[in-house]
Amino acid sequence: MNNYINEYYQKINDGSIITGHWIKLLYQYIQEGLRKRLFFYDHKKAQRAILFIETFCHHCEGRDDLLKLELWQKATLSLMFGIVDSDGNRQFREVVLIVARKNGKSLLASAIIAYMTFFDNEYGAKCFCLAPKLDQAEIVYNAFWQTIQKEPELERMIKPRKSDFYVEETNSSIKKIAFNAKKSDGFNPHLTVADEIASWQGDAGKKQYEVMKSALGARRQPMLLSVSTSGYVNGGIYDELFKRGTRFLSGGSKETRLLPIFYTIDDVDKWNDINEIAKANPNLNISVSIDYLLEEIAVAEQSLSKKAEFLTKYCNIKQNSSQAWLTSKIIDRAECDAMTMQDFKKCYCVAGVDLSQTTDLTAAVLMIEKEGKLYLLAHFWLPAEKLTEATARDGIPYDEYIQRGWLSLSGDNFVDYHDVFNYLRGAVEQYSLLPLKVGYDRYSSQYLIQDLKAYGFNCDDVYQGYNLTGVIYEFEGLMKDGRIKYPRNDLLKIHLYDVALDFDSRNNRVKICKLNREAHIDGVAAALDALTVRQKYYGEIGTRLANEKRKTKEGQPSGPD
Repeated sequence: MNNYINEYYQKINDGSIITGHWIKLLYQYIQEGLRKRLFFYDHKKAQRAILFIETFCHHCEGRDDLLKLELWQKATLSLMFGIVDSDGNRQFREVVLIVARKNGKSLLASAIIAYMTFFDNEYGAKCFCLAPKLDQAEIVYNAFWQTIQKEPELERMIKPRKSDFYVEETNSSIKKIAFNAKKSDGFNPHLTVADEIASWQGDAGKKQYEVMKSALGARRQPMLLSVSTSGYVNGGIYDELFKRGTRFLSGGSKETRLLPIFYTIDDVDKWNDINEIAKANPNLNISVSIDYLLEEIAVAEQSLSKKAEFLTKYCNIKQNSSQAWLTSKIIDRAECDAMTMQDFKKCYCVAGVDLSQTTDLTAAVLMIEKEGKLYLLAHFWLPAEKLTEATARDGIPYDEYIQRGWLSLSGDNFVDYHDVFNYLRGAVEQYSLLPLKVGYDRYSSQYLIQDLKAYGFNCDDVYQGYNLTGVIYEFEGLMKDGRIKYPRNDLLKIHLYDVALDFDSRNNRVKICKLNREAHIDGVAAALDALTVRQKYYGEIGTRLANEKRKTKEGQPSGPD
């Protein structure tokens, strides 16, 4: 009895199959979920889909023999159809398959349409091939028709009509549809194939996706399958799903019905290394040859525009793309027992402030080194009149965080920045904490900065852009090495989970961004402001920031130098 999930996972672990970071995390998640009985593996259901496709579905371009699925495809189908919930229904309702060009994604999608139409035991199944325009939707729609035409048994069952294919025996249909802003409901899909989502423009693509997703509730075990290679559209549904998927795989999401299958390279600097490229091309040397890719690499090495295209289409790396940053394991490991300013009395430190918008959260972070660790003491402010609205909008218990001392109400409809000033002044006057430098977003309120400077703080503006690539990677390295710690602060922890990295692959630079438009990352931005001034002025203040005890003449330790 072949369990293709386990076989694929074992070959990934022993190195006989090369995959990228996100695929490794996916199969680790599946193995852990099966052990914890979060879901279950039904071998018969997995095999049913695989056997149908290999028995009835044909190639439709260049050859017309039956499909012979590769191990990665069998493992993918086993995840989609063999992983079930406690009721025996499919666990995953949203499936996102990102794979490089020429790896057979459209053919696989058409075979899945055939299976879910003919052999999924769903009477009245409605299957949709969705794209921005009908001619785009026709690609998978026509591939479905071609893949079954060589099978007389299936061809006899299906009737081509003007606008769809119809199976009278099961009252099922397959239809191609384009975006339609006027028709935003009325769908009842058993399966929707969203083709090449990387080309779906902005809000129109997001809206149509949500329409099809919201229609899934009427079926017992529906599926919304998105298939795509990377693309050039920014801010669309591809970016949203990629951020959701990477957050899920990083352990920062409570979603249970999403299946993100992301075949991408890991190291952009190795974009022309065939072993790295294999991570984005699971069908390497089968449907896409090594010789073909080597020829494409040779062309790309001579042209920046061709290199950009190669990165996008054969490595699945967008010129500007965002993905979840820190894994839940790293974030959870950095958390330590509760500490206050009292625990760092008379220590030198640096500070960062992120004022954001005056109507929303404002954050300040003290970064204090002690015994080789960097501790982040974070505090947040929110306008009093915004508390109820923000709690409902963000789903975060801000009133509880006020009681725990992590958040303060400030002003009525706008944050009163004097409260931020008083927080930093209180650190000095009440606890003898000495911030040697204060990093602030250059768009911050100038009167706050003037007050800080007048009091004696040395302030330096920080631009939060791609220029902070080095700081961001240092922060990541310190987190991974266990050198950054944050005393329990659930609001800062949420911000760590909500931050993503926006990659500019042309220059190999990154900047932080939100995982989604509702997310907040103010605490992380403030921490990076602090680390920026610490890095920038370390030659000048580094010795004092270490807070190492020095000896008095009597040999007794004194406070920090």
